[in-house]
Parts: sequence; C-alpha cells; structure tokens
Amino acid sequence: MQKVYGSAKEALDGLLFDGMLISAGGFGLCGIPELLIAAIRDAGTKDLTVASNNAGVDGFGLGVLLETRQVKKMISSYVGENAEFMRQYLSGELELEFNPQGTLAERMRAGGSGIPGFYTKTGVGTLVAEGKEHKDFDGVTYILERGIVADLAIVKAWKADKTGNLVFRKTARNFNPPAAMSGKVCVVEVEEIVETGALSGDEIHLPGIYVHRIIQGEHEKRIEQRTTRKREAA
Repeated sequence: MQKVYGSAKEALDGLLFDGMLISAGGFGLCGIPELLIAAIRDAGTKDLTVASNNAGVDGFGLGVLLETRQVKKMISSYVGENAEFMRQYLSGELELEFNPQGTLAERMRAGGSGIPGFYTKTGVGTLVAEGKEHKDFDGVTYILERGIVADLAIVKAWKADKTGNLVFRKTARNFNPPAAMSGKVCVVEVEEIVETGALSGDEIHLPGIYVHRIIQGEHEKRIEQRTTRKREAA
C-alpha cells in the first residue's frame, strides 16, 4: 500500500467533507500539523468539529481555521492563547466542549482502541460533568466519558518510514499518538521519510498500522511565548 504523497493537498484528497470531526495532534505550537491545517484552510471545508488540546494562536496552527470561520465546534482543554477563539466563543459563534487534558488524551486513545467509553473522577462536580452519566465505584463518584472516533486525524511527527511507522521528537510527541489512533483515516506530516527497515523497533513510537498517508515538508519553528528579563546596567 502506497502511503507517501507529494503534498498536503494530495494527501487530503477525497478525505474532506463539510461537518466532519477532525482529531489534531499538538500542544500549543509544539508538534502541530501546520501543513495539513493550511491545506484544510485552502480546501474551504467548513462546519468542522476539531478535537485538539488547544486551537493554536492567532494566525498560526488551528487559529487559521478560526479566522476563516471553518470551525463550528472545538473539543479542547486550553483556550487562553487565541484571542479570536475567545471572541468567537464569547459571542456565541463557536461551540466549545471543555475536556481536562488527560481526559481528552484518553478519549482519543480509547476511540482508537475500540473502547466506546470509560469512567473517570476527573471533572466530577464541575461543568465538565454536566449532562454525563454518574456512577459510584467503591463509594467514589465517576463520570462516563465517550471515546473519540474522528473522521480524520492530522498529526505531526519527526520521522516516518515508508510503511508509516512514526518517531516523534521529545515533547512534540504530546497529543499526536492518541490523535493518530482516533482517526478512521490518519494523515501525517513529517520532517524526514526513511526507507522501510531503517527504524529499529525500539525507537518507533507509533506503529504504521494507524497511519494511512504521509507527507514530508518544511516546518516553521515558532516560539509561542518568549519571556526575558531586562539586562541590568553595567
């Protein structure tokens, strides 16, 4: 099965449709599938529901899809870095389903593992628990969370071989493996593609069984926030 494609546009061909659910890897601006996000923007696909830890920043990452009003709903943990996100949410233009980070990661992993739901005590007694089934185990209350099965997963990795085995670099692994698992189809962008067999089994973070299409491209290394102190006078 040929998994390597020439561009993000080619890799997404035939996969996009209005109203779809997309799982996106990344944490802040670390390990985000920026090329695939740009291709979705250019395709004009709308009414999207996107499951992602956050929505990038204004003008970069998933923030570009907010600017073009292509996202209808976000399933997210952290929304504080994107002014347009906050504006759309507070004005009622954007639906938002809050999830604690661990819960969101487990929802993605569960969906990819064929687990329809699981109980957790994270969020009990908060707005996260509203409308969800509650159940007591050994005197402790838990809520039921559903696994996420997305129409499409978009992921960023460091290396891939031609069969789709993936290696992530340091903290850029973050939400990418569970996001990849949760997609009915998973498209990955990488910095380097190597020959099949070039990666040892011990260094593979996600097996190629979860990966359907791969692209290689140049990626922008942005710093989300830079904080420095003033230089003291000599």
